[in-house]
This record gives sequence, structure tokens and C-alpha cells, in this order.
Amino acid sequence: MNKIGVIYSGNESHYRTFHEPKFHQFIDQLIYHPDFLGTDISMLDILIVPSQLNQPLLLKSVNKIHAFAQSGGTVIAFGPQPHDWLPNQNWEFRPTNFWWWLEENADSGLLLSAPNHSLFARYLTLNDCTWHQHGVFWPPEDAEILIASKNGGAVLYEQNSEQYGHWIITTLDPDYHFGSYFMPATEKFLEGFFPYLAYE
Repeated sequence: MNKIGVIYSGNESHYRTFHEPKFHQFIDQLIYHPDFLGTDISMLDILIVPSQLNQPLLLKSVNKIHAFAQSGGTVIAFGPQPHDWLPNQNWEFRPTNFWWWLEENADSGLLLSAPNHSLFARYLTLNDCTWHQHGVFWPPEDAEILIASKNGGAVLYEQNSEQYGHWIITTLDPDYHFGSYFMPATEKFLEGFFPYLAYE
């Protein structure tokens, strides 16, 4: 079973999400963000970088996060990333429609691009990943897009390169919405995503 660490902001949404017993059982190390630079993470296999982190602190943490990936760890990045810190980051902001499903002929605009990927073969469906979007990434050519937008770009992708290591990057922010009691699909997402990280 993979050892999972989470950078933890201490805000109420992160507190609820990462202390929820059915998710917390998969977390080996919950690292308070101000303590991250001084914390030994060498025993971890996976590091989750949640959405809604303090941005100045996040930017100070970038070198350590990249070093973790380059040394063989996997980095998971949730949520929109307005600052340029991800490998080959190419982020496009798009306005968020929180209530798209109330529209006539409602369409999330999402496409499942890799149905045979183990994440979707055994753990998640596209519906489990569908609430709303904050924008898209335009991944590098060596990345595999797992969920795409019908208007172009990626909502979830995986990159495994010799230069940067292994990353799973998504504009989705289930950590924030589950912890805020907003968007029921985020619970289904986390119920599948944590076991995927732990066992795959």
C-alpha cells in the first residue's frame, strides 16, 4: 500500500476532508503547510497538494515538491493554479458556471479521454468527476489526458517524465467542496481516488 502525505492548510474545508475517517485512513502524513519545508517526506510515495493553499507558502514549497517527484514520488495537484509552478504549466482560466446542470439540455462539457486507465477501469466514472470547472490545462505532449474539455484542454491529466517525475494534475477541487458541504459528486470522487492512490 502506498504511503500518502497531504499538505494541510488548516482551513475548515481541508480539516473536514482530510480528517473524514474514510479518507483519513489512507493518509500516512498530514503536514501542516507552514511546517512543510522542515518536514521529512522521504518515507512517502505520494504527496497531495490540495487546492486553496496559501499561495506565497506554496511558491516557497515548489523546489521541495519538485525534488520529491524527481526522486521517484508521485505528486497530485488539485484545483486551479494561477501561479506557474507545475511542470510545463500552461493554465487557461475560464469562467465557472456553478449551476450548469439547471440549464436546458445541460452538458458538463467533459470527455473521458482514457476509459482504460486504471483510475476509470476500477475506481471512478466520469460522473464521479463532474461538478464544475475552473479552467483547463494545456498539457505537454508527453502527458496523457484523462479527462478533457469539449472546448479543448485538459481537466485531469497524468505526466510521467524523466525530467519532472510522476504528476497527476487536475483543475478539479474535491478537497475544497467536500469539506465545504458543497457538490455531492466530490464525495464519490474521493471515495474512488484515495483507494486508487493507495493501491495502484
